[in-house]
Amino acid sequence: MTDGRGSELGGGRRRQGVMGFLRPALLFLLTRENAHGYSLLDGLTEFGFNPDRIDPSLLYRTLREMEESGWVSSYLGEESRGPQRRVYQLKPEGKTFLAELIVGLRQRRDEIDILLQTYDQKNK
Repeated sequence: MTDGRGSELGGGRRRQGVMGFLRPALLFLLTRENAHGYSLLDGLTEFGFNPDRIDPSLLYRTLREMEESGWVSSYLGEESRGPQRRVYQLKPEGKTFLAELIVGLRQRRDEIDILLQTYDQKNK
């Protein structure tokens, strides 16, 4: 489990890095509209994710964890064809948490920029 701020969920460093960006991307997509999992998977391409390289089980596990944390809720959608799909919607707590994540991402971006600039200056 996680403290909600990207602490280790298991699976090593790579998963933590993906989760650190997957959560805010999903929450942001849900600010636009309620959506089912595969729609969200497609929407992640906007942020550089390759849908062929994201395991849908990771996406659904993340959505369940975000629901357990109180950031999103879900319901079975009323669709005209095929089986019912679970539709996810952002809760006010999720919007607040997204804002906190964005602050952290901006800080991390600034730290990375400084490191890259320092590296480039040293290796000229």
